[in-house]
Amino acid sequence: MTRRTTKSATRSLIAVAALGLVLASCGSDEGDPGDAGGGDSSAGEEGAGGGTTVEADEELAAMVPEDIAEAGVLRVGTDASYAPNEFFDEDGSTIVGFDVDLFDAVAAKLGLETQWENSSFDTIIVGVSSDKYDVGVSSFTINEDRKTQVNMISYYNAGTQWAVATGNPDGVDPDDACGLIVAVQTGTVQEEDDLPVRQEACGDNPFTVQSYEGQDEATSALVTGKAQAMLADSPIIGYAVSQTNGQIEAVGEVYDAAPYGYVAPLEDTDLADALAAALTSLEEDGTYGEILAEWGVEDGAIDDFAVNP
Repeated sequence: MTRRTTKSATRSLIAVAALGLVLASCGSDEGDPGDAGGGDSSAGEEGAGGGTTVEADEELAAMVPEDIAEAGVLRVGTDASYAPNEFFDEDGSTIVGFDVDLFDAVAAKLGLETQWENSSFDTIIVGVSSDKYDVGVSSFTINEDRKTQVNMISYYNAGTQWAVATGNPDGVDPDDACGLIVAVQTGTVQEEDDLPVRQEACGDNPFTVQSYEGQDEATSALVTGKAQAMLADSPIIGYAVSQTNGQIEAVGEVYDAAPYGYVAPLEDTDLADALAAALTSLEEDGTYGEILAEWGVEDGAIDDFAVNP
């Protein structure tokens, strides 16, 4: 997967050396709001989209709820462990990624700045519902359960993929992982929805699930041989493969593709509509495609940005 040229070189070396693949996943939304530590990143009209200048659209800005418009800032909850979508830059405090660039552009289109706040993935939806954050942007897969708690605005499409050690020495078949050791991030749809079905099919020869709080830990388990396979969202697998000096490779096809969605308060339909309209405008003027191409994730582009699709 191609990294952006403006920031990639130093970050890539650090990521490989430290196995800091800072990945994450579209996981559970249970728990209390809480801060996982780390720093934040903010952007406004200038520089939104990794150097792309986005001018505010007065008509779209008028759609923003009055309290947010007066503040001029969107507080954004994210789990910055999900490269290339959202992760810490080499300074250890600035949050970067394709999700960050894209949402900064969305905010700029609405005449707003962003304040990115790192948090545990499974606290973000609760944080949005309790007004800790105005929006959650952390590669959330849209599903029916989440739509009962928050509004979700579609912006990207991703599926699940598996990875193994290069050469697949254990002969891993994602459709028959019985008896193997499989790494996954805790609380993800891969752990909660995908693996239980596969496990049931294994009968008396189950696989062993190694569940890690961070996707970077799951990737490290595969690289170091503690696990024989792992599964995660497709862009995350692609990025992990590109950052491990040929130590791992994707295996099998991408499956169960579904849209990612921004998370907005359930009662705040005006904000949700404004975010969808801003995405549509960015797609029409080419900014949306440009940002995805800069990060090498354009395969997941969509052209229909909807509230609760």
